[in-house]
Amino acid sequence: MRIVKASAFARAGLLGNPSDGYFGKTISVSVKNYRAEVVVYEWPEVEIVLSSQDRCHFDRVEDLVEDVKLNGLYGGLRLIKAAIKRFVEYCQSQRLELGNRTFSMRYDTDIPRQLGLAGSSAIITAVFRALIEFYSVSIRKEILPSLILNVEKQEIGIDAGLQDRVCQVYEGLVHMDFDRQFMEKNGFGRYENLDPALLPPLYIACRTDLSEISGIFHSDLRARWERGERAVVEAMQELAGLVTEGRECLLQRDHRRLGQLMNRNFDIRASICKLDPRNVQMIELARCLGLPATYAGSGGSIVGICEDEATFARLREEFQKLNCHVFRPRVV
Repeated sequence: MRIVKASAFARAGLLGNPSDGYFGKTISVSVKNYRAEVVVYEWPEVEIVLSSQDRCHFDRVEDLVEDVKLNGLYGGLRLIKAAIKRFVEYCQSQRLELGNRTFSMRYDTDIPRQLGLAGSSAIITAVFRALIEFYSVSIRKEILPSLILNVEKQEIGIDAGLQDRVCQVYEGLVHMDFDRQFMEKNGFGRYENLDPALLPPLYIACRTDLSEISGIFHSDLRARWERGERAVVEAMQELAGLVTEGRECLLQRDHRRLGQLMNRNFDIRASICKLDPRNVQMIELARCLGLPATYAGSGGSIVGICEDEATFARLREEFQKLNCHVFRPRVV
């Protein structure tokens, strides 16, 4: 019996977020502390084994309420089914032969949900990787992030950008340029792996309670951008500019300036969006400790630079008072 295992890691956006959905630029890192994993093995029929996030049996009604708070109303099952559908349809459109092989699929993930660490796209990415290997087909690396994004946008109706999927496909430290003219011509952006050794020591802090669902955040912002709201359009342009300078800071190892750019990234976001005060509190606490900070994603987690271990210890202590978990992201 053939068994295939595939995984995808969480992601943290350092610069440019959320301009990836608006023909901007971003720099992101893999967060290998957390992952989604998919296992596929030959089976007489197509079967999806429910994970703990899709449980339907509870000892108490309060347990059901807590599960919905943690995993939402849908869990991961809709992501799995939508990803399989999109994969099969793409293979059919490209005349990639899948044969009559059927499988059983199970998944698990420890990526915190709804905290801006790209948990949903990690599940979909892992599904695509597993099916690509199971059926021994080839999909171009630069195309794969767009296919994964379309699972959420077209199959499920979640608005999002390409950043998460590009970072999860390419892994490590990734520079992304979503230039409109280039994308409309090619169907993908310019993606570049940078040496993770260029990174300063990073930290991530995330809440233990829920934050904003990324699709809700993007839907409002997109409507304003499509209307041509000047503040939003100019903000996306400035965010892209931060990435251009940030790439040079990495190459020159100018960590001080890189931290300033991360702070500015958050300030731009705050100028055009209504942010959850709980998440803003995290940014303010980090800055009070003299550390740069910006959102890692849509909200619920922040990322910044902390080169001193004594300051990092104090950071963890102070954030525990806010019921927040602080850790060093593993990028390599």
